Amino acid sequence: MVTKSEDVARAAGVSRATVSQILNGHGRRFSKATRERVLQAAEELAYRPSVAGRALATGTSDIVVALLPYTTLSMNLQQVLERTTEELAKHGITLVLRLSTRAVAPLERLVTTLRPRAMLSLTPFGDDERALLERHSTAVVSPADYDDGFDQRVGRAQAEHLIERGFRRLAFVHIDDERYDPFGHLREVGVREVCQENGLPEPVVLKPRLAHADVLDVVDALEPGTGAACYNDDIAVALMHAAAERRREVPDAIAIIGMDGTQLSEAVGLTTLSVDVDAAARASLDSLLAGLGLSTEGPARPPVEPHVVARRTT
Repeated sequence: MVTKSEDVARAAGVSRATVSQILNGHGRRFSKATRERVLQAAEELAYRPSVAGRALATGTSDIVVALLPYTTLSMNLQQVLERTTEELAKHGITLVLRLSTRAVAPLERLVTTLRPRAMLSLTPFGDDERALLERHSTAVVSPADYDDGFDQRVGRAQAEHLIERGFRRLAFVHIDDERYDPFGHLREVGVREVCQENGLPEPVVLKPRLAHADVLDVVDALEPGTGAACYNDDIAVALMHAAAERRREVPDAIAIIGMDGTQLSEAVGLTTLSVDVDAAARASLDSLLAGLGLSTEGPARPPVEPHVVARRTT
C-alpha cells in the first residue's frame, strides 16, 4: 500500500498543507517540534512525495536528466552513470537517462513535463538548447563545464604509445556514424598533434561503418607498418579480425590500439586505454552538485588521464 500525504498528516496530527510545506523545504514558519513530528512520521511511514506534486509546489522536481549521445553505451560510461546515480540519491535526487536528439521540441516537452532540477549532457548543448533551458531556469552541466581536454589526451596517448613501439606512420579510425562517434573528432586532433610534434606525416583518417566489408577496406588501405589508433575497442576488434582475414600480421604489419578497456579487449589481447572511472564520474559530479547548490568548490582535482594497457596488438 502506497503511503499518501494525508497518512503522514494524520500520524503527525497536522494538516496536509503543513506536510506539503515542511517536506518541500518551506517549513520555517512552523515550530521545530512540528517539523520534527512531520519528518519522523514521513520516515516511519516510508513516505515519498510525488514528482508531480513537488514540481507543482516548487517549480522543479527532484530529477536530474542525463542526456546520452546516440553512442555505444560502454562499460566505462555505464559505471560513470552508476556512480552518478548513487551520489545523487544521497541528496534525494533521481537520475533519469534519455537519448539526445538534434530536435529541440522533444527537449522542451521533457523540461515542461518533468521540470528537472538540472540537465547533464555528455556532449555540448547547442545554442537553442541552452536558451530553452535558461528560459525554464534549468541548471545545465555539459562537457564545457567540466571537460579539460580528455578526448584529445586519449588520441595523444594512443599516438604516443604507437610511436614508442616504433611506428612512424599512424592512422586514426573513426566509426562512420556520428551518432556512435561523438568524441572522435577531438581524439583525432590529439593524434594529429602528436604526429606534428614528432615530425611524422599527417595521420591517415578512415571512417568505416562497423561492417565486415568496410573494415576489410580499412585494412587494405593501410600501408605495412602503420599504427592504427581506433575510436573505441569495437572498431579495434573488428580491425583485428579483418587483418587476420587478409593475412596481415598484427602488430608487425598493422598495430592496433583501442579505447575503453573493455572485457572484450582483454579476451582478444587488444592493446587499449583504460580510465579511472571514479575520477571520471567525480569530474562531472563536482560540476553538477555545484550547479545544484549542493556542494562548495573544493581543491582542484587532477585531470583524468587515460592509461595504456599494452597487449599483443602493439
